[in-house]
Amino acid sequence: MGFLWLSIAIISEVVGSSLLKLTNGFKRIGPTIGVALGYGVAFYTLSLSLKELPLGIAYAIWAGVGTALTALIGIIFYKETIHFKKALGILFIIGGVVLLNNGM
Repeated sequence: MGFLWLSIAIISEVVGSSLLKLTNGFKRIGPTIGVALGYGVAFYTLSLSLKELPLGIAYAIWAGVGTALTALIGIIFYKETIHFKKALGILFIIGGVVLLNNGM
């Protein structure tokens, strides 16, 4: 159940982070509410995952996967550029998460 809560936390955080760009400095109410809900659900479900998962592992996975997915959303939906260093960085993040999971 811990990894289910962690997955929900990651998805919620990615949604909240991805909506930040649309808030226009928190001047647009719809995206602003989405950011608040996304982060609220993310932290709540992250706390639930910590009942079963070690803090260091859960937080590293949450932050790493969230960062990689948010970067991919920026590339896909916001047409941000991708170059070798960005792609390599995302691969390193994913590799780090894999190593952490194998070390559990």
